[in-house]
Amino acid sequence: MKVTLVSRSGREFIKGGLELHDSANVADLQEAIYKRTKKFYPSRQRLTLPVPSGSKERPVVLNYKKSLKDYCDENQNNITVVFKDLGTQVSYRTLFFFEYLGPLILYPIFYYFPVYKFFGYEGKRVIHPVQSYALYYWCFHYFKRIMETFFIHRFSHATSPLSNVFRNCAYYWTFGSYIAYYVNHPLYTPVSDLQMKIGFGFGLVCQLANFYCHIILKNLRSPDGNGGYQIPCGFLFNIVTCANYTTEIYQWLGFNIATQTVAGYVFLVVATSIMTNWALAKHHRLKKLFDGKEGRTKYPRRWVILPPFL
Repeated sequence: MKVTLVSRSGREFIKGGLELHDSANVADLQEAIYKRTKKFYPSRQRLTLPVPSGSKERPVVLNYKKSLKDYCDENQNNITVVFKDLGTQVSYRTLFFFEYLGPLILYPIFYYFPVYKFFGYEGKRVIHPVQSYALYYWCFHYFKRIMETFFIHRFSHATSPLSNVFRNCAYYWTFGSYIAYYVNHPLYTPVSDLQMKIGFGFGLVCQLANFYCHIILKNLRSPDGNGGYQIPCGFLFNIVTCANYTTEIYQWLGFNIATQTVAGYVFLVVATSIMTNWALAKHHRLKKLFDGKEGRTKYPRRWVILPPFL
């Protein structure tokens, strides 16, 4: 089989193309590209079928498990494939580990060390109980996230662009320092004991619920990350499409009820907007895939992310 590889601009990517056996699959093509270029390893490649000029259709992405014959016209023994370099890749576990490690390290620095001297505060610092509980809550959350990354999460994509490491770390590390600075500040004014207990109690319940949601999502995929799109069900997923995001948002609401800082609420609003966009996209995708037509299951009526609002 003759495979012609072109860039998105239409220029030939590998001169003369590649010759593969007739039973070759997409993974074989990826390995052949890597062998020829010595640079573009499989996870760095995005292979699609050409889109007619002027068409607004999304290109068909080649599945590495499928045979190249599946993408050829009948009785044809050649195919043109569009190649895109996704850039240097890192595993998702590496990405998540470093983005969560920053807040886990930075927050205790503001609690344990005299960093406020560098900000011009020379007075004696009194640590309130809520500040100590906030530290425990915060560290438990990010330690849980790291443990879930290595032992719970199963990823549909093995890698992510290296640039995402810098972007995600900037987001988590900046907000972690921002919140830690104000919650641990010597001039911090604590809330009442009742409000603190309600906030942390509610947040802790949501953290545990979030962990259980991740267990449910884990069981939808095989250990290699395969499984395709399925309808999550059980526990909160019976009423909310993205119950994992719901519990994530509400656990930060609990933290903010207990600590009451502008920095914390800014983070809550930003995180909620991000996760809401993800949830709306996933909800729309699941409704489109499970439309109840041609024998397909119909997606049940559910809240998207924030009952009783959305």
